[in-house]
Order: sequence, then structure tokens, then C-alpha cells
Amino acid sequence: MTKSERFGIIERMLLTRRGVHFAELQQRLEVSRATLHRDLRELRECLQVPILFDREQGRYRIDRSVERHALPGLWFSPAEIHALLSTQQLLGSIDGSGVLAEQIAPLRQRLLGLLESCGGDVADIFWRVRILGSAPRQCNPMFFQTIAAALMERRRLLLTYAARSDGQITQREVSPQRLVHYRDNWYLDAWCHLREELRSFSVDAIQTASVVDTGAVDIEEAVLDQVLSSGYGIFSGPAEHLAVLVFSIHRARWVASERWHPQQHGEFLPDGRYQLCVPYSQDPELIMDILKHGPDCEVVAPAELRAKVVGLLKAAAGRYGDE
Repeated sequence: MTKSERFGIIERMLLTRRGVHFAELQQRLEVSRATLHRDLRELRECLQVPILFDREQGRYRIDRSVERHALPGLWFSPAEIHALLSTQQLLGSIDGSGVLAEQIAPLRQRLLGLLESCGGDVADIFWRVRILGSAPRQCNPMFFQTIAAALMERRRLLLTYAARSDGQITQREVSPQRLVHYRDNWYLDAWCHLREELRSFSVDAIQTASVVDTGAVDIEEAVLDQVLSSGYGIFSGPAEHLAVLVFSIHRARWVASERWHPQQHGEFLPDGRYQLCVPYSQDPELIMDILKHGPDCEVVAPAELRAKVVGLLKAAAGRYGDE
């Protein structure tokens, strides 16, 4: 029986009974007195389980007056704890602006206690698992929490929003539908009562946010996906266009393993190049992904997209003059 299993049995016995004698615990676990004493100490000190010893009755029990932030009934093997801590590292990297720090902290402490109780090296996890973000923008933690609360409570939000395209500031009353973390940044999918349509709002561009005492309008998940997820990247709208891209032999195998769009189609050409067909609604983000491949990506169709990319490449080259 592993230590994690013993911990689970001890806690369940203490939670389901008013008190348990030391001998009963020892008999159930089939361990020495020293091992049981050590287990009880680690449960108290490392995992903050409020175990008391009632000297009058000679029994151990749980102090039910203590508020606990535990993972009830869940005990993990060392390998599982390492995986969970790696996930916590991932959450930390996603939360680059600290908007979830307060919510993640109790879970992190619980996992650290579990790992220490299993004899693991906590410090080893934090330098062996490294996740790097890419240009995350800073969000106001206070606004993020307000948005999350309205989202869960199904209330409308009143936002002051600064548009990325032109900097125009508007006030919007919206019904929040879901929070989306995309390319290291947070977005709010919501029904905009000003525009009377679904919109995605960049959370870092929200200047003020307050909850309105009015119930939010609920949009079916299938409709959300159709409007907001069928385009390319974060841009909404039905996918009305199909980009045909051809990648050089040098980039073919890299791109062949990438997922640009849920409905993409790709195939290797006879000469070793790779052709990728990608649906899209608006093209700004698609063009950015095309340009990052430089001369290793050619836009075959549609003609309008090809012309845009050619124009941007010429403009970029023009900035370097005759060099």
C-alpha cells in the first residue's frame, strides 16, 4: 500500500466517524506505530488536514470547525502529482499577467504538500518544466475577475472598450458567453447589445468593467462555434474563403504536422512540397502566419489574398531600399 493510499484511508476513516483509535488505524493500514505516527504528522503539517487527538476518548478525529480548501477524496501517486505540478506550471505561463494568481495559489500549495509528502523534490519541477509565452498583453486582474464573475453568474457586463483597429472608445453592454485564451492572450466572447451580434473582445483592451443587474442572454454553443470559431484564428464570421498555400520542401514536414484550422486539408505534392488548404473569413491573422514563413510559403489562391501578400512583401522589401 502506497503512502498516498494510506493518507486516503486515514482521512476517510476520520471523516466518516466521530473518532478512531490509534490501534484501529494501525490495524487497518497494517503499518508500524512509527509509520502511522509519521503519516499523521505529515497529514497535519504538509497537507493541513486538521487532525485532533481527543485525550478524554483516546481517539483521533477531524476538527470540523476548520474551513478546508482540499481536494476531497483525491489522492495521487508521485507520477500524477508531478503531472499536476507540470500543469500548474502551464497555468502559470498562461496567466502571464497574474489575473488568476489568487485562484491558483491554494491549488498550488495543496499540490506542493502532496509532492513533499511523497518525498519528491519540489524545486526540481520548476526548473525542469519551462513553458514560454509569446507576446502576452497585460490584463487588469480586477477587470478579469469581474468578467469571470459575470460569466459564471450569467449577468450582463457594462464595458468601456478601446478598439485595437482605430483606438475608438465605446461603451458596450454585453452578455458574456465564454472566456478564450488564444495565443497567450485572453478574449471574451459575448453578445454585444449595441451591435446586436456576437463579438470577441480583447480583455486587455477593456478599460472599465462592471456587472449589470440584468440576466445575460444565452447563445447556444453550436451558434457560438459557427460564428466565432469557423473563421481563421480569433476573427469571427463564417469561413467564406479557402486559402491554398504551398510550402517549400524545407518547410513541408514542419507545416504538415501543424494545425492551422479544424477543417484544413493538406497533402504532399509529387516534388516534395506541401499544399495546405485553409478556410477563413477575414485574412489579417492568416496573412501574419503566411508572412512568418517568408519565401517558403506561396499563396496560390484566392487571387485577392495572393495580391495582398505580394503587396506586403514588396512594401517590406522597399523599406530596405537598394540593400
